[in-house]
Amino acid sequence: MADLAEHAVGLSPREVARLLVYRPRYSTETVFRGIHRVTERTTAVFGGHLYLHYPEPALHSGPRELKPAADVLGAFVNAMDDALDLRPLDSVKTMLHLTGGFDSGTVGTRLAERYPNRFPTAALLIGGHGRAHQIRRRTEILNTLPFAEPDYLIDAVEHAPLSADCARVRGERISPYEEPLHRPFTELTEVLAEHGARVVVTGLGGDEMVALSQDEYAHKSMGEISDALPWIGQRARAAIEYADDGIAPPAAVNSMTLLSLETTAPVLMRAGIWPLHPFAGPGMVQLGEWLPMHWRELKQLQRRRLASLGLSPDVTESRVRESFAEVVQHSLTRYGQQLFARMLIDGSPLFDEQLVDPDGLRLAVRRLAEEPYREDGDAQLLEVLDLHFAAQAFL
Repeated sequence: MADLAEHAVGLSPREVARLLVYRPRYSTETVFRGIHRVTERTTAVFGGHLYLHYPEPALHSGPRELKPAADVLGAFVNAMDDALDLRPLDSVKTMLHLTGGFDSGTVGTRLAERYPNRFPTAALLIGGHGRAHQIRRRTEILNTLPFAEPDYLIDAVEHAPLSADCARVRGERISPYEEPLHRPFTELTEVLAEHGARVVVTGLGGDEMVALSQDEYAHKSMGEISDALPWIGQRARAAIEYADDGIAPPAAVNSMTLLSLETTAPVLMRAGIWPLHPFAGPGMVQLGEWLPMHWRELKQLQRRRLASLGLSPDVTESRVRESFAEVVQHSLTRYGQQLFARMLIDGSPLFDEQLVDPDGLRLAVRRLAEEPYREDGDAQLLEVLDLHFAAQAFL
């Protein structure tokens, strides 16, 4: 996106609003007017004016009834192998992003089974109460399957987002769609590139593969404006009503998966590393659609696969949350206040476009400093800074 900065002519209220309230939508629209995303299967036509033509919707199916002797785990392993066999992993330096979670653990252990002692591993260490559990789970996985050494670990708290070394803070042109944890993710990528990595295999897409539908599990949709987000500006509040307008039709892969892959690709590919996400393979997606609810609920598919490898309930039945929430909290409480103070003094294109209300932001920043941290309401401030830095750098 940085290569197209000269074409940016302003901010898109609708797209900025989507990101501010955490209601992302997959479309050709980006934060910047004048810069467009070519979504999957979209055709771009230029004959004096740019015209983007969406494709026909991809067809999808629902859960099916299993035969009495159906080998679901066998079908799962075959689907993983099919996705992996499309790439020449044995001929390039490949590393596995092994977070310790169900998805990267499922893919990583399968590769260790097929290629013993071939692939090294890597991960970002989280903060908070889940950190010890992450380390313990990863250690058991590494000791149970034949992974190669070394294991590259980067402490996400030590290399926190919003610190002075963060590319966004330094004013570099970083797309607002890139990894929110940009600083630690960049640090890990640089380490892998220095050691010759050309492919990194991840577990991204595993959540969506086994996701439950609204009919199966009624749940509140993301992205509602509430009193917890007092900084949402007048134009953003008006624009969010049209958040679902102009979005891309259903793709073969879930749109949230496509958006997630977009966050990780730029940092890796700039370092000469190709990201590989087997869970985003069409065969894996279709298998997930066909599975009955009891195989998808609470990621039973991944849990049972890991249990079949002899891993303990500490790995397969974990109820401890492992996330980067504490890293975000650390970044906002340690570095965020100074950055917000500068933003409120110097101004921001977000203020000029009435997408962020400075008075509401000032109130939220004061609350962040004086009251106990609230994940629901404070964590979203990270998006405000990411958008502010992007708008400053591109416009």
